[in-house]
Amino acid sequence: MHVMTTTTHTSLPIGVFDSGVGGLTVLKAVRDKLPHEDFIYLGDTARLPYGTKSPVSIARYATQATEKLQKQGIKMLVVACNTASAVALDALRKQFHPLPVVGVVEPGATAAIAAKPGGSHLVLATEATVRLHAYSEAIAERDENATIREQACEMLVSLAEEGWTDGDIATAIVERYLNDAAAEGFAFTSIILGCTHFPLLRDLIAAVAGSSVVVVDSASTTADVVQQRLEKDSALATRTRAGSLKLFATDGVTRFARVGGQFLGTPLSANDVQLVDL
Repeated sequence: MHVMTTTTHTSLPIGVFDSGVGGLTVLKAVRDKLPHEDFIYLGDTARLPYGTKSPVSIARYATQATEKLQKQGIKMLVVACNTASAVALDALRKQFHPLPVVGVVEPGATAAIAAKPGGSHLVLATEATVRLHAYSEAIAERDENATIREQACEMLVSLAEEGWTDGDIATAIVERYLNDAAAEGFAFTSIILGCTHFPLLRDLIAAVAGSSVVVVDSASTTADVVQQRLEKDSALATRTRAGSLKLFATDGVTRFARVGGQFLGTPLSANDVQLVDL
C-alpha cells in the first residue's frame, strides 16, 4: 500500500454517498462546519430508493459506491444514507479499513438522547431502516430508559423530492403518519428525522407535532462527528481557500441538479453533475 505523507493526506477530499440527493442535506451541514475541506458526493440515483431493497442489495450498492469514491482518493467516507448506515456501516468499516467511515444513525441517536434523556422517541424513516430497527438499537445502547417507536414514511421522500414541503397535501400526509405513530397512546417527546430527505419537511413536521416535541436532525450532529474524527486523526485540511465540490450521479443528472439544489441550498445545473457508472 502506498503510504501518503501527512500533507498529501490532509489535502484529500471527504467522500460522501447516498442513494440519491437526500444526503446533500448532510453534505451541506458538513460543508458549513468545515468550509476548507474538499468534497466528492456520489448519489446512486440509478438504484434509488435503497429503503425498499433487500439488505444484501443495499450492502452491495454501498460497497460499489465506496469503491468508486476510494478510487478518486478520499481521506474519509460519510455514509449520508440512513438505510445504508443501518445495513452496511460495520461491513464498510471492516472492508475499507483504515479508511474512517462515519454514518448518520449513531449521531442521530446521540442527538435525540441529548435532547430528551429517558424520552419517548419517534423515528420517521424508510421501510428498510425501520425493518432493521437501527435507531431502536442505537438509542437503547445509549439510554436504557428511552422508549422508541419507528414509523415508515415512504411518502415523505416523494414530498421532499417534489418540493412539496408545505400546503394542504403535505400537511395531511404528515398528520396521518404522526397520528398512526401515536396509536395506542404512544406520546412521543422527540421526533428523529431518520431519512436525509426529511430535513426539508422539518418545519412542517415540527408545526404538526407541536412545540412540546423536539425535532432532531442527524445532519448537524454528523458534521460534529466528522470534525472530531478529522481532528483526532490530524487530518483536517490546512488550506485557507474555500473547499471544492464534485458531484457524481449514476442516473438522471438533470433531475439530480433540479432536486439537489433544494437539498444543498445552492442552485445546480446538469453541468455541475458528472454521470458515472458503478
